[in-house]
Amino acid sequence: MSVKPDWLRVKAPQRERVGNVKDILRDLELNTVCEEASCPNIGECFHNGTATFLIMGPACTRACPYCDIDFEKKPKALDPSEPIRLAEAVRRMRLNHVVITSVNRDDLPDGGASQFGRCIEEVRAVSPGTTIEVLIPDLCGNWEALEKVLAASPEVLNHNTETIPRLYRQVRPQGNYQRSLELLRRSREIAPWVYTKSGIMVGIGETEAEIRQVMEDLRAVDCDILTIGQYMQPTRLHLPVAKWVTPEEFAGWQEFGESIGFLQVVSSPLTRSSYHAEQVRSLMERYPRRQDKL
Repeated sequence: MSVKPDWLRVKAPQRERVGNVKDILRDLELNTVCEEASCPNIGECFHNGTATFLIMGPACTRACPYCDIDFEKKPKALDPSEPIRLAEAVRRMRLNHVVITSVNRDDLPDGGASQFGRCIEEVRAVSPGTTIEVLIPDLCGNWEALEKVLAASPEVLNHNTETIPRLYRQVRPQGNYQRSLELLRRSREIAPWVYTKSGIMVGIGETEAEIRQVMEDLRAVDCDILTIGQYMQPTRLHLPVAKWVTPEEFAGWQEFGESIGFLQVVSSPLTRSSYHAEQVRSLMERYPRRQDKL
């Protein structure tokens, strides 16, 4: 499976715009998942002036065999200036929508929930018109920590399911499928005005029936938004690709997802969790009930 099909080839970005984003990130000493996780869309996103900020990193406390983020380094203490620097980047980049994610920080009592909260607060202070999406880890099932994140009222709470239950031990050995579903269910219960979102990778060895079952499981916990994308092996040391999934298959999952009630399904070979995430702003206009706190 080493030769990528034509539909996975991306165009080279314009260097000027990409360089400008990188200059801002370097100046403010910020990490992005775009770079740390070797995202194939980095050129397009940087060219468009967007980035998914990676906080509390770049060292992760988990070793998922599909992910290119470093897990061998020892995580550092939280930097109290990080939320301020992140907010300044949002201001300089004039972002309408920002995605904030993190490495797993199982070494912290709240999994880093307080840092997510501070980042949201700082962005609100300097750019109140920016919509905020947080892509959070499972927090080891610490629901009080989840409440901390939701108390800061991001517009979108994203937590990736990543794969089907059968492959969890192979793909996400320190994760738990039911715990991820429970996080999304509780998010809806705690803060029903916040949109919930999840994402899965395909091409690892799952079946059509298993993918559809995950989609139905996510709808059962009232998940609003779903992303589905092709898994691509970062290096030879990572989990191998079992199948290059065709664009037609992705289109079929989008159609199925919309038919069972997702407000939005982004499904394509190059889709990643935060790819075109700013489209949620138009979704909020169509479904404004989620914006009003109950």
